[in-house]
Amino acid sequence: MSGVTPQAIKELRERTSAGMSDCKNALVETGGDLEKAVEVILKKGLAKSAKRASAVATEGEVRATVSADKREATIIEVNIQTDFAARSEGFQTFVGDVMKAAAAAPAGSDIQKAPLAGKTVGEVSAELTGKIGEKVDVRRWEKLSVPAGKQGLAVSYVHLGGKIGVLLALETESADAASHAEVVKFADDTAMQIAAMSPLVLKRDEVTAETVAKQKEIFEGQLKEDPKPKPEASWPKIIEGKLNKWYSEAALVEQESVVTPGKTIEQLREAASKAAGAQVNIVRFVRYERGDGLTKKEDNFAEEVAKMAGG
Repeated sequence: MSGVTPQAIKELRERTSAGMSDCKNALVETGGDLEKAVEVILKKGLAKSAKRASAVATEGEVRATVSADKREATIIEVNIQTDFAARSEGFQTFVGDVMKAAAAAPAGSDIQKAPLAGKTVGEVSAELTGKIGEKVDVRRWEKLSVPAGKQGLAVSYVHLGGKIGVLLALETESADAASHAEVVKFADDTAMQIAAMSPLVLKRDEVTAETVAKQKEIFEGQLKEDPKPKPEASWPKIIEGKLNKWYSEAALVEQESVVTPGKTIEQLREAASKAAGAQVNIVRFVRYERGDGLTKKEDNFAEEVAKMAGG
């Protein structure tokens, strides 16, 4: 055990990116021989994968694709623990393979069970975790389509090198309208709008009663904390005004366009319909932001080394 020192554990961890317990156990197994410990870590790649399964992967990439007929769009989020590993050839190839598997999979199916290189996405993901030494997680995926029997257009938009991804599906009265230049521009611009402005819903009537009640509670709390409080009798009207302002930010069709200032998305939809000579409607949208809802664990390296070295 003389070779199992905090410095040896630190060096082995830096060389292999393995977990602290893996490094300590490898050094114990090899009697403190660093080079042999490296070999042990490499040979136990899949075992290391299982031990690292609880790690939080918040880096990675959001990627999207549109079918050749432009009637279907697919989006995925694949996570890994560090930005450095996210840029590696192995991870990038895997993301591309998962994208193809998702595009071929039925909407709503379990992506982990989708076929990939003679195995499943889940199995290949676990193998890559062992090879890279960081948890790889195909976190989520979704597919949007033009409703069956309808005409329309599906588009995607990916921003900031895969940090944000958007899908948008439109329904049109005719096939010509779906390919009209103004309709295509409206679809592309609206996808960028969704990426930039993060709408919660398409229309205000889609906001749940629970969410509305929560917003009213927040606005009432703001009024109570106002250093120059308004008469309580006027609060309902003030809250209603604040709620309408909030709707204009939460509902996509009510947002002011970032591409065409002074116009709402609804007004631009109407303009696109007029230009195409046919009704154009937004069916649905999806917005993914990499790592959204995940909390990256910050380790105290010194404490972890001392704990592991001390047994």
